Parts: sequence; C-alpha cells; structure tokens
Amino acid sequence: MQQDHLEDVLGAERYERVVTLANERHVTVDDIVREAIDRGLPASASRRRAAAEAILAAEPMPVGSVDELLEELDRSRGRWA
Repeated sequence: MQQDHLEDVLGAERYERVVTLANERHVTVDDIVREAIDRGLPASASRRRAAAEAILAAEPMPVGSVDELLEELDRSRGRWA
C-alpha cells in the first residue's frame, strides 16, 4: 500500500497506531491492515463451512505428548516455563 494514501484514508493517529503495531510484531503495515479487515469483516458462512470441512477432512498428523505441546506453546508465546 502507498503510505501517503493509507495515511490520508486512516488519518494520522490511526496510521501511527498501525505502524507502531507493525513494528512491534515485525510485520508489514499491509499485514496489519489485512488482519484488521479479516477480524472486522469475517468470512461468509459458506467460506467458514468450507474451511471447517477441509480441516476435518485432513489426515491426522503426529504430535508429541501433552507436556511437549504445552512447552511448545509456551515457547511460541515467549513464555519460558
């Protein structure tokens, strides 16, 4: 996205919030805008249904023990147990 146009559309204060969040997450401003749209304008029921069906149809995958999974989640969230 073009910075000047996006700043004009959002206004200075909103644009700075988007830029700050993007910097904190080490992602692009575009990523933040897409995420905000996805959260604010959820997919249609048919898209959600199709996604759920695809997940349910997927082959099982090997996973570790519950303790290993909890440790992995803690690491991914920046928590050290």
